[in-house]
Amino acid sequence: MIRHISAALLFLLMPSTYSVAQQPVSQGPIRIWGHGALGHDYIESLVVKWEAGFRKTHPEVQFDNELHGTASAIGALYTGTGEIAIMGREIWPVEVEAFSDVHGYPPLKIDIVTGSLDIRNKNFTLVVFVNRSNPLAHLSLQQFARLFGAEQTPPSTWGELGLSGEWAAKPIHLYGFEIHRGFGYYLEQRVFNGSSKWNPALVELGDIKQPDGSLYDAGQRIVDAIGNDPDAIGYSSLLYKNANIRAIPIGPAAGPYLMATHQTIANHTYPFTRCISAYIDRAPGKPADPRVEAFLRYVLSPEGQQAVIEDGGYTALTPKLAQAEAAKLSSPTLRKHSQHPAEPAR
Repeated sequence: MIRHISAALLFLLMPSTYSVAQQPVSQGPIRIWGHGALGHDYIESLVVKWEAGFRKTHPEVQFDNELHGTASAIGALYTGTGEIAIMGREIWPVEVEAFSDVHGYPPLKIDIVTGSLDIRNKNFTLVVFVNRSNPLAHLSLQQFARLFGAEQTPPSTWGELGLSGEWAAKPIHLYGFEIHRGFGYYLEQRVFNGSSKWNPALVELGDIKQPDGSLYDAGQRIVDAIGNDPDAIGYSSLLYKNANIRAIPIGPAAGPYLMATHQTIANHTYPFTRCISAYIDRAPGKPADPRVEAFLRYVLSPEGQQAVIEDGGYTALTPKLAQAEAAKLSSPTLRKHSQHPAEPAR
């Protein structure tokens, strides 16, 4: 299966507006492209709240939202069609390469919200499950990489993961999402050190239509498979329920091993916490478009993150995390001569 396309092909698939990109539109609207889909509100209601709040103090600034899908986000940024690209998944290397080929430097990434714990289409966090009869206490990230990846010989029995007695010789059965989905790429970057080699024993489950026309979601299929198989382990989301499974804590080899909770994803201590990021065009050592910078500082401000709470779904950044992201908006030269890190606007 072809999972990535070349930077050149990606560029050709984008709207042919690069010539327009050479003419900056200083008084035009801030154009926001990316995360979304026709008929689905993935983040647009929150973006509209941010825009309304920002325009209370900047009424002269207009916005144009083109939230049609993450695939359009970075292309719009490097062709000059948009000023802000919101990604509903982690950025692909080919997208960074395409932007860099045009501008000579990578786009600037700003995390604007944390994903949800267990809400569909809100970047829910991934959780490792075993059958309720399985005594496994926890799983390290290194064990996860060995188990689901293929850079090393994967363990095939539960004894190789530390279980003894009757469990030692039992086979391990793996379940997860289809690896071509965004979850697969996320795990490759987060746990596999960039490797795209997966354990061929993994049973990949996707969404299917049932005879009555309803959707049998992949995440539910995974937890149901684990619930029906005592030898199973897999990853899905707390969104999906099955009485015969249990979530297990994960962490680095030396610990701590943590469960996914609202608190551990909010403070980013849970290893599989995900974020929604905005990318902008800012040359190294130079300031960003002042309107774009002001808007993103508002998004990261207490008022902007309060809008996240009121909108529901995503998780607001903690003040410490928001301040760290706002500091990225100052050029390296300005940060070097500043005594204090940049703080979100209030």
